[in-house]
Amino acid sequence: MEREKILPASQMPQGAVAINRQSVSDKLRAYLKKPFSLGALVLVLLAAAITVGAVLWVLVYTLVQGVPNLSAGLFEWEYTTENQSMLPALLNTLFIAGTALAVAVPLGVFAAIFMVEYAKSNNVFVKIVRMAAETLAGIPSIVYGIFGMLFFVQLFGWGTSVLSGALTMALMILPLVMRTTEEALKAVPDSFREGSFALGAGKLRTIFKIILPSAMSGIISGVILSLGRIVGETAALIYTAGTATNVAGGFLKGGETLSIHVYILATNALYEKEAWAAAVVLIALVLVINGLAEFVGAKLKKEY
Repeated sequence: MEREKILPASQMPQGAVAINRQSVSDKLRAYLKKPFSLGALVLVLLAAAITVGAVLWVLVYTLVQGVPNLSAGLFEWEYTTENQSMLPALLNTLFIAGTALAVAVPLGVFAAIFMVEYAKSNNVFVKIVRMAAETLAGIPSIVYGIFGMLFFVQLFGWGTSVLSGALTMALMILPLVMRTTEEALKAVPDSFREGSFALGAGKLRTIFKIILPSAMSGIISGVILSLGRIVGETAALIYTAGTATNVAGGFLKGGETLSIHVYILATNALYEKEAWAAAVVLIALVLVINGLAEFVGAKLKKEY
């Protein structure tokens, strides 16, 4: 059977009207006949403009204030009151973020796999876990900081250290990783699973070769959101990782992160310029990490 050809607008017979193809004036007249639709359109466009404008304003203002104040002294290995170096805080941020993700991502992904692929939808335990995850996701970060201080810093005796801060961050982002992974797994069509089973693949092989690669973009999105929360966290890490200005020499050594460094500088009027410069580096760090995460996610999806 010969396939029908779709003609472009220039080749269509005279008087014929293309479906779903209207000029701007036609769309405007249609909206004027429906005031509610016109009002909804105006609100949507206004909200989009305000959101984009606010984000651009924050970025541009931060860059204008911070870029001129960047200097080589801000990236020296040792912090002093003269150079106000942010390099130790930057390295501590990467150390804590990497450790927290190494703990939270496997736990969150495997918990989501269990709830979607193995547990029954009406399982009481699954409902309790989901409710707990949603509740934990809404708890203020200061509560996590107090818990980490009482549990990891004092009870376990680890003190204000990278390990205490990283485990506190892992607890904070675990519900986010689990819920985003769960939704990503649910979005994979059941036909993928049925086709894999029909070809003789087992449950475990289907999950790791078919389901997870198909849900990789959603999982990576959850990891990026979690990473952004870690990098931008201040309150919880002050209680658990500490405010030492040196590079943490191990898991049981403390050190401030870049967000804490920005907070401390911003509270001192003498170092306002250095605070803006550190804020620029913090934004750049988030953008670079997000870009790398997207790149790795795309590579993994293509590989599988």
